Amino acid sequence: MMILLKFLHMATIAVWSAGLLVLPWLFWQRRFVVDKVELERLHRITRFVYVVMTSPAAFVAIGSGTALIFLQTTFHEWFSLKMVLVGGMAMLHVLAGLMAVQVFSRNGRFGTRACILLTGLYLLLIVGILWLVLAKPSIDSNAILPHLFDPGALKPLLLQLFGSIKTPTP
Repeated sequence: MMILLKFLHMATIAVWSAGLLVLPWLFWQRRFVVDKVELERLHRITRFVYVVMTSPAAFVAIGSGTALIFLQTTFHEWFSLKMVLVGGMAMLHVLAGLMAVQVFSRNGRFGTRACILLTGLYLLLIVGILWLVLAKPSIDSNAILPHLFDPGALKPLLLQLFGSIKTPTP
């Protein structure tokens, strides 16, 4: 069962990553399309990639990954960093959905710089996640934030960052 779950996780990550990498290129193609029929065709293809392929793959990848966390009890610092990168990937996934709506609006545009930037961000996150999973580097969280995991340690850190925090009285 574990092998099947790992295979499902890796396969859906591959589909999710591929979809995210192709979306900026599809958005960029919008600038070359003038014909209404071709624009509708490009819009349908883009929506298919986002709605039918990439989003379900992301959902299954995150779900199967969450199941693997508890089945394998993977609680290491490198894994926490991986989860931060996965969160960034999920946020950029949402951004792609918002961009799809904007790009295919009446006067929508998506320039070359935006295409390169978004593709670069996706690549950075994907390669970062792959490196963390394969290298499993030893990260000492005590060297970075020594008392972060002490009970009650979050409140002084938040006070330092945001100033005084008022707690509601019951």
